[in-house]
Amino acid sequence: MSSSSTSVVAPRLRESQGQSAGSLFVFNGVRLSSGLGGPFAFAYASPMTNMQSPPLKHLGRESRLPDAPDAATLDRVPNPHADLVYAVRFVAPEFTCLCPMTGQPDFAHLVIDYAPKSWLVESKSLKLYLMSYRNHGAFHEDCTLTIAKHLVGLIDPRWLRIGGYWFPRGGMPIDVFWQTDEPPSGLFLPDQGVAPYRGRG
Repeated sequence: MSSSSTSVVAPRLRESQGQSAGSLFVFNGVRLSSGLGGPFAFAYASPMTNMQSPPLKHLGRESRLPDAPDAATLDRVPNPHADLVYAVRFVAPEFTCLCPMTGQPDFAHLVIDYAPKSWLVESKSLKLYLMSYRNHGAFHEDCTLTIAKHLVGLIDPRWLRIGGYWFPRGGMPIDVFWQTDEPPSGLFLPDQGVAPYRGRG
């Protein structure tokens, strides 16, 4: 599988005009790229996937915080253990966005689990992408599911799930959960470890 096969995995991906080496794609308004770059600007061939990766956009480089999710770039790198079924977890305990109606801040504890196939999510680009929601107005459900869909479009994992544990505002917490399918057989998958919200009851 080469990086060009991304368009087969997610037909809505398209090459961005004017970007270098055709390594940048756009999915639902978010730029997605693959490879290693900056001071690590060499082609990395994964022994398990035999993929050549063009330069990354963030790792090893200075990166400014994107103004909004559609200005962010998500990067991916080859999975060196694509023959194994294993889980990767990202936790964002201080995720922030804005209510689209009032402009007031909303806060969430996000837990993202995925079982990779050929690609891994590059964590610096994910951190910047999640931080780009800070001034973005969207409902809890929209934020949670948009993040999951962007990640699925980027790496086409064996399986992915997201738990969006939102702090209450207006007296009611809203938690959002989604997964692509049943987890792969044999996957070691710990509980997400977030207790349901309780007041004084």
